[in-house]
Amino acid sequence: MLADVIDLLACPHCESALDLDDNVVVCDRGHSFDVARQGYVSLLAGGSTPFTGDTADMIAARADFLGAGHYDPIRRAVADACLDTADTVDTDAVVAAADTAILEVGAGTGQYLASVLDALPAARGIGLDVSKPAVRRIARSHPRTGAILADAWQRLPVKSASLTHVLSVFAPRNAAESHRVLVPGGTLVVATPTSEHLRELVALPGMVSVDDRKTERLSSALSGRFERTGRTDVRFTAALPCEALGLVAGMGPSAHHVTSDRRAELLASLPDPFEVTVSVTVTSWRRVETADEPSAS
Repeated sequence: MLADVIDLLACPHCESALDLDDNVVVCDRGHSFDVARQGYVSLLAGGSTPFTGDTADMIAARADFLGAGHYDPIRRAVADACLDTADTVDTDAVVAAADTAILEVGAGTGQYLASVLDALPAARGIGLDVSKPAVRRIARSHPRTGAILADAWQRLPVKSASLTHVLSVFAPRNAAESHRVLVPGGTLVVATPTSEHLRELVALPGMVSVDDRKTERLSSALSGRFERTGRTDVRFTAALPCEALGLVAGMGPSAHHVTSDRRAELLASLPDPFEVTVSVTVTSWRRVETADEPSAS
């Protein structure tokens, strides 16, 4: 719920602390943001963004696919990465939260964050996404999750040095902002697909494959702000029935490029069930001090 994380949030206009007054989020300087009836609040800087994020159909497909347990090994690996690093922060430096506070950027349905919160009973979480259908799901994904509509590429509406963990699971990574909102010694947990991920499926015409240099680009983007402290390779073969294939094809980037009718046509030619390779790397990155360390707000 928003009330559980309001002390971690910051005004997107002036960076002041926020408070929750009935169904309105307000800051000391008079900026206010209505809480939607679905339980999320929009903290978009400027009130808008050029990005629309995932569609309602994509979010529904992801919720059904993850809910069926097909990616449970990935969920466990992400939760384990947070468990393994829960005691590594410099607790004297925690300003806004003395407990474990987690932000998932590009949280989608909120199911990965929910798995982490289940593994850490004292933790609380913020699920952030630029998609309205996503934050509506996030708001009801876990009792200790607050849902925020915001753009991951803008300044995050979160106080500096307030979080112990930031999660990025198949999602954008804003290295500078992740560094700013984490406490000294905090951890960024990243789950990225390898070039083998769903290779049998993305071989179909029009489907989007993974960049071969994704791991290299990740290391380059985080260099100077984070040091890698852990890595888990999650790789297995999944025999997916036709319905699950439709969900996985409709929940990822291919859904932006291939129509639902065309996806159905392509999938109809495959055997039922159809075996696909699941290949994801989960890495943990410890926040390190930088020469231009910003002051906490």
